[in-house]
Amino acid sequence: MKRVLVTFDSMKDLNCGYFSFGKGLGDAIVDCNEAKFELSYYIFKQNPYLFENRVRFIYFSKLHKFHFSAKNQFDIVHLTDQTCRLRPTNVNAKRILTIHDLNKIHLGFSNNSSIQRYLSRLKYRIDSCDKIVAISNFVANDIKTIFPEAQNKLSVIYNGVDKLISAHAHVPVFCPPNEFIFTIGLLSIQKGFHYLPALLRNNNYDLIISGIETPHKEVILRVAAKYNVKSRVHITGPISEKDKAWYYKNCSAFVFPSRAEGFGLPVIEAMQFGKPVFLSKFTSLPEIGGKHAYYFDNFEDKHMEEVFNVGMADFVRRNCADEVKNYADSFTWNKAASAYLSLYESLL
Repeated sequence: MKRVLVTFDSMKDLNCGYFSFGKGLGDAIVDCNEAKFELSYYIFKQNPYLFENRVRFIYFSKLHKFHFSAKNQFDIVHLTDQTCRLRPTNVNAKRILTIHDLNKIHLGFSNNSSIQRYLSRLKYRIDSCDKIVAISNFVANDIKTIFPEAQNKLSVIYNGVDKLISAHAHVPVFCPPNEFIFTIGLLSIQKGFHYLPALLRNNNYDLIISGIETPHKEVILRVAAKYNVKSRVHITGPISEKDKAWYYKNCSAFVFPSRAEGFGLPVIEAMQFGKPVFLSKFTSLPEIGGKHAYYFDNFEDKHMEEVFNVGMADFVRRNCADEVKNYADSFTWNKAASAYLSLYESLL
């Protein structure tokens, strides 16, 4: 039986996208493997999730930067993100690299020398691998534009989305007093959450923002105070899966004005619950949201307010909830895992 090593060493933080990706894909690869491969996962010993101990583990060591003792033990090594701590050249195997985004080149926060160092490191990884997978067509086009030599070994495999279940009797730590708009993510400037308080003008909605807090929180609150809606803006910090499902189920709308996303997992999570979803037009979001979302052309207050009001009315008028749910259900981890397993087989 051929041996496959899959890296999930970026799962250290429960509240980051790599954790959700690793948990969903790792479980699904085991479920869909059907004894095709002998699987091992590369993780931290203190990994917050251990895949129900259904696979063999190789634990990260700082020494692996210099010498990986299992370098000759595998037929295929799948590096599941571009920040993986295991260097592709430290294993003698067919190598696959999944690239989640090239956000650094889109945000405009880094100087040219920093971007060039970033691209140089990524080029080393791309050149060292036999196959490259992008998680969206947008990311694939970025790769083809910047690294045209990768075109013939590049494919796209969409992420899946965990099926969120809202527990019947569950009540979140913070329960909003009014109907509310919801969003979730790291409180960074690129997420665009500071544009959202403007949507609370001329209505009685509250706004709930969940995610890891940063100093950008104060910017959001200052904007809320500017519009005299600070009492209706609630920043919860990180939340549990049960709280997240409750907020998705009970919100009036989900809003995600991010400037840089390789995929945009929360978009599909919100659609699972049949909610109207409002997005920016940046990077991969129009691809993932498709015709099932509403889009801000810019972040001017009046424009965003108009898009929101028109979209909310349209969603009700056309009774879009079931259509949106069906679309979200097409993003499954089993589908993603089956595509990766087929890619593994193609390299043998």
